Amino acid sequence: MSEFTYVYVLKSRSNPDAHYTGCTQDLSARLAKHNSGAVPHTSKSCPWRIETAISFRSPEKARAFEKYLKSGSGREFARRHF
Repeated sequence: MSEFTYVYVLKSRSNPDAHYTGCTQDLSARLAKHNSGAVPHTSKSCPWRIETAISFRSPEKARAFEKYLKSGSGREFARRHF
């Protein structure tokens, strides 16, 4: 389903307080990259699991939603709902 762009929230299995929000077109490959330690920002809290993934047909809408989730009000929204 490469026609979709996914916004995802990861939770660390080793550090329950750690989470990461990102955007990709290949969810399983991106998770594998996070868990292999290839992403510097997430390498210290491996392994990760997908907590939430939302698909968008529009890459622009996906990126806008990712940006929102990384804002102060978006982090609070994610904390309450995801």
